[in-house]
Amino acid sequence: MQSYELTDMIIDDDFYGEETVTATITHEDKNYSVTFKKNDLEIINSWVFEEETSLPANLTDELIEAVRNEVRGRI
Repeated sequence: MQSYELTDMIIDDDFYGEETVTATITHEDKNYSVTFKKNDLEIINSWVFEEETSLPANLTDELIEAVRNEVRGRI
C-alpha cells in the first residue's frame, strides 16, 4: 500500500533550458511538490506546503524513490 497519493504531474520544458517534471503528492495529510530532471529523474528540489507558505521538505529516500518510479511509469 502506498503511503502517498500522486495528485498532479507537470512536465516543464523551459526550466533553465532543461526539461523537468514536478509531481504534487499528498503524504500524511500534507501537500508536497517534488521536482525532478526529466532526462534522469534526479531530484532538483522538494517543498512542503503548510498554511500559507512553502518550506523545503525532508522526505525519506524511500518515498522519493517511490514517487520517482511512479513518475517514470507515467512519462
